[in-house]
Amino acid sequence: MTFDRITARRADYQNAGDAQALVSLLDAYARDPAGGGVPLSEFAKSHLAPALASRPQAFSVLAFDGAQAVGLINCIEGFSTFACRPLVNVHDVVVLASHRGRRIGELMLALVEELALARGACKLTLEVLDGNRSALALYQRQGFAPYQLDPALGHARFMQKMLD
Repeated sequence: MTFDRITARRADYQNAGDAQALVSLLDAYARDPAGGGVPLSEFAKSHLAPALASRPQAFSVLAFDGAQAVGLINCIEGFSTFACRPLVNVHDVVVLASHRGRRIGELMLALVEELALARGACKLTLEVLDGNRSALALYQRQGFAPYQLDPALGHARFMQKMLD
C-alpha cells in the first residue's frame, strides 16, 4: 500500500532489515511516555523478531518513507468465542514523532484490516490510553469505538495482572 510517498507492507521477521526496523520502532515507542517511558530490554531487543516469527498468530506491518522505517503495528490473532471466528488484536501502534500527522497510522491500519479479513477475522481490537488524544482520534476515524454488551452494565475495560 502507498500514500504520499509512504509505503506499508507486512513485515518479514526473517529479514534482517525488517527485524531491525521492528526493534528500533518498538524501542522508540517504549521510550515514549505513551509507551511507558522505558527502553526495551536487551533480551527483548535480541529475541523479539524470532519470538514473533515462531508464532503463526502474530504479524506486523511496517511503514516506510523511502528506505526509512517510520511506522509499525504489531498484531496478535485471538479468538472470539461468541462469533466462533478469529479476531485480531492491534497490540502496538508506532509512528515516529517526525512523521506523525501524515496519515501513516491510517495507511497501516488499512493494511492490518486487509490482513485480518484474509484470516477470516470478525473484528479488530485494541487498547489506548485515555490521554492519547491523537491516537483516539485516529482510531475513531477508522471505525473503532468502545464497546458494551448491555448499556446498563457500562463499557468494557481493559485490565492487566502482571505475572512476573
